[in-house]
Amino acid sequence: MAERLAGVITEDALSVGATFPSATELSRRFGVSRPTVTKALDKLESAGLLSEARQGKRRTVRALPKRTESPES
Repeated sequence: MAERLAGVITEDALSVGATFPSATELSRRFGVSRPTVTKALDKLESAGLLSEARQGKRRTVRALPKRTESPES
C-alpha cells in the first residue's frame, strides 16, 4: 500500500511542499480501511517522503519518490 500511496505523488503531479490527500480521501480512492492507509502513510513519513500529520495540519510532500523504472534502450 505504501508504494501505491507514493505513486499518488507522481500521478497527481504533486511537488515538494504540496498538500497530500487525507487518509479518509485515500481510503475512499483505493477502497481500503483508514487504518491500512494510516500505516502506509507512516511508512512514507519514515522514508522522508511526507511530513508528519498533526491535528489541524495536513501532511505535505517533503521529497519526490525515486523512479524505479529502468531506462528504455
